[in-house]
Amino acid sequence: MPFFIKDKIAQLENLSNETLISIAQEFGTPVYIYNTEKITEQYKKLTSAFSSCNAKIFYACKSLTNINILKHLLSLGSCLDCVSINEVKLGLLAGFAPQQILYTPNCVDFNEMLEAKELGVNINIDNISILEQFGTAFGNSYPVCIRLNPHIMAGGNFKISTGHIDSKFGISIHQLRHIERIVKSTNLKVEGIHMHTGSEIKDINVFLMGLEVMFGVAEHFPDLKYIDLGSGFKVSYQPGDKETDVNELGNKVSEAFLKYKNETGKKLEVWFEPGKYLVSQSGYFVVKANVIKQTPATVFVGVNSGFNHLIRPMMYDAYHHIENITNTNGTPRIYTVVGNICETDTFAWDRTINEVREGDLLVMYNAGAYGFEMSSNFNSRLKPAEVMIKDGKTILIRRRDNFEDLLSNQIY
Repeated sequence: MPFFIKDKIAQLENLSNETLISIAQEFGTPVYIYNTEKITEQYKKLTSAFSSCNAKIFYACKSLTNINILKHLLSLGSCLDCVSINEVKLGLLAGFAPQQILYTPNCVDFNEMLEAKELGVNINIDNISILEQFGTAFGNSYPVCIRLNPHIMAGGNFKISTGHIDSKFGISIHQLRHIERIVKSTNLKVEGIHMHTGSEIKDINVFLMGLEVMFGVAEHFPDLKYIDLGSGFKVSYQPGDKETDVNELGNKVSEAFLKYKNETGKKLEVWFEPGKYLVSQSGYFVVKANVIKQTPATVFVGVNSGFNHLIRPMMYDAYHHIENITNTNGTPRIYTVVGNICETDTFAWDRTINEVREGDLLVMYNAGAYGFEMSSNFNSRLKPAEVMIKDGKTILIRRRDNFEDLLSNQIY
């Protein structure tokens, strides 16, 4: 795939306003911009934090699947966590080996499981029905992981909490006897057990509680090689946010696995599946102020985007810090930043931003995870371009949609 490449200088931590403005002028707005140096920094934080564990990091690519981002993470030594068969195929195309990929689907047809098996990747099974079908079909010829629901409530929003009793994810630990019957009757080989309780977890005790549950289950699977603790590591979105202390977690997990080894004689691997933690802070979403609209109660900044491009504020009440990068010395004023979609479409309520003029550029930070990835063509709006900064170069990694793209799969 041909890329447009031009040298640019980028700061390692945060991209300068000048860099963001230059990219916006060159590629237009709205535009997603990813700083790979930040991804590298976050990945190294994790590998350092878990260096005393027998740990593997699987990037949860559902957060951002652009193949260039996948290739960058592969170059760092990351493995890949996939939730659909097409993510698996993207990972293989990016260069990941099958054994570097973990496939963790939910509510999929058994044929998708068969396809994953043919591709040779690690398979994580999260319901009784599929477990029995897979065991009956393949016995001990193809080892699997089992996703368990530990019944632990965690996460920053109910919509992203996945380990509680009402969650659709995983097989309840209270069904362990049922799992054992299937494993025994089908001779299924279980090499891993998995849990994931949610996203944006601040309290490391959530992971440690889950790990205790996993250790309690581990004795039921003699072929066990690894325990997967999922992820949910929190990053800072606004001042005062508490992040997950991955260094403390790494120390606690290492102690727990050493204790388990001393008690059982088994040395297990620990797997993690960070997504947002790796790519969120690398992302910048730059938009243009179309109109300033004053009502009796509110001053709106209407921008040339909407929840069709960044749905997190509307779907999860997520906070994204917003700055005016073309009027940095403007008087701070209070605005509600809204999009151009034909229904309530708000990025930020009553936010203090330097005075915004029509035509100014605004940047929304922490836009690397679940930004473009959850975008759509709602209202027949076009998807934005994606740009990656790597080794001081600015690279266009996805062109902006054009009108013909809206019709590309329609028959008329």
